Amino acid sequence: MPLLKSIVHRLAPTLDGETLTLDAASETHPADDPGMDALASALNDTFNTKPKGWGRFASEGEEAAPVSAWLQAYVDGDDDFAGATHKLAQRLATELADTLSVGGYLVLSHQQQGDTQTLLLAFVHQREGIGINTEHHAVPAAQLNTRQLTFAARLNITQWQGGDAQTQYVSFIKERGGSKLADALARCLGVVEGADAPADTRTLLKAFSDYVEKEDLDDEASREKTDALVGYATEQLSRGEPMTLTELSGLVDEQQPKAFYDHIRNADYGLAPEIPPDKRTLNQFRRFTGRAGGVSVSFDSHLLGSGVEYDETTDRLIIKQIPKQLKEQLQRRD
Repeated sequence: MPLLKSIVHRLAPTLDGETLTLDAASETHPADDPGMDALASALNDTFNTKPKGWGRFASEGEEAAPVSAWLQAYVDGDDDFAGATHKLAQRLATELADTLSVGGYLVLSHQQQGDTQTLLLAFVHQREGIGINTEHHAVPAAQLNTRQLTFAARLNITQWQGGDAQTQYVSFIKERGGSKLADALARCLGVVEGADAPADTRTLLKAFSDYVEKEDLDDEASREKTDALVGYATEQLSRGEPMTLTELSGLVDEQQPKAFYDHIRNADYGLAPEIPPDKRTLNQFRRFTGRAGGVSVSFDSHLLGSGVEYDETTDRLIIKQIPKQLKEQLQRRD
């Protein structure tokens, strides 16, 4: 992912812990700096694995912040990267003083991957370690802990400039136990959270199960389509990007690329055109399968407790919604 611009500012709490001081860099790093390139890549990899909130910059009438105007000035060429990020870092130092009690480095990188440009903001701590010097002696060696981010956000500049009001082009880390800081960061950036990744992913999987049932697909076809959905969602997760319903629909059914999309729209599941995938929800979306004594059973795990029930005390599996094809065979058994 080529770096277009990058800079590092430092935030540190005062001795009384009441405020954060900003030690701002005056210049950006060279575009061909291998160290910054490696750092940005490591931070992106960590960011992609974290649970996230998704949103967009607040519009008129909402709780807006000056951040979007500062970044727009940079994009338009009316301000340089150092100037825009200095203002942003100062705002973070002012607004997050009550929720951020430790110091660290604020890394900002403007990146390009293919036709997409992004801006990553990541607050990372330095930790002490041990290294080996040129005389082969063990010496203290400080390093950045890129695997643990206190807070981070990524702006998809390309989507933001596209002007689609429904697009959630800002994502930010929102882990359990860290929602207070995540919410404070969103307010500081002027981001309105609009997508609930776990809920939207669950709704999408429900829509998929309904589609498979409506189409009366056999086990093999159902498994192929499930693999296509999970594979696409996992790939988008690794890239830190949302799922697009039209793209997903084409992968689910290559012969009828709009069929799944039309099913979602006609049934009115309330899904936006783009859905941020949730890793935990996807991990639960697997199939239970088993075969013994001439009986073969296979069903999606999320149906357990609704369409399928397991009574552990009697060791019985109760199927509430019998597949149409199986039901017809049972009715013709005589």
